[in-house]
Amino acid sequence: MSDNSLRLVWVYPDLLSTYGDQGNALVVERRANQRGLHVERHDVRSDQPVPTSGDIYLIGGGEDRPQRLAAERLRRDGNLSRAVANGAIVFSVCAGYQILGHEFINDLGQREPGLGLLDVTSTRGEGERCVGDVLGDIDEPLGLPQLTGFENHQGVTHVGPSARPFARVRLGKGNGTGDGTEGAYNDTVFGTYMHGPVLARNPQIADMLLRLALDVNALPQVDDRWYEALRNERIAAATQPA
Repeated sequence: MSDNSLRLVWVYPDLLSTYGDQGNALVVERRANQRGLHVERHDVRSDQPVPTSGDIYLIGGGEDRPQRLAAERLRRDGNLSRAVANGAIVFSVCAGYQILGHEFINDLGQREPGLGLLDVTSTRGEGERCVGDVLGDIDEPLGLPQLTGFENHQGVTHVGPSARPFARVRLGKGNGTGDGTEGAYNDTVFGTYMHGPVLARNPQIADMLLRLALDVNALPQVDDRWYEALRNERIAAATQPA
């Protein structure tokens, strides 16, 4: 990144932006601005090339056919993979998460190649759809508080040996494998099934992305009272007896 300026790329909002996932871009932009950073935000539609000069790339969820179209265009474009090779940070949600893996099942019931940026493979679950609030413990090395989010997916995602689960669920299905895992990550690439939007519910994750992009260990404190009010309300609602 250039001095005091952060390049934020929201990938394919015309295809991948369900359940308010575009709010993730708003949260990252806001929290960067609060620290005195100027944000150059690029909303890149699916008929445009993905820039390779971004610092943080955000990808949302989508329905099955838009997911296939997005995967096809990202493979053909190739620039997201080039950006990661240059050290860019990627945070993806649901369909975007599956696209970053090795393969997933598309709307035609066929295996669709992903980008191979995360060591995960996704299939389609045979049981009930995973829908509802999720609470989990984020992987300890990341040093983040409890994860809260909302899942709505039929996918089952297996995490390979070169990635780590992003969290372990206390409530909800997460990756749908029955092993309690949720999401996956490596050094600079993150995936989760959590909507919400997840960065509004978990602003510390947004701050982690900023720290990685800035290559710093800490950020100046900001007023988090409204974020904490939302977190507390959603955590309380999720843990109330049915």
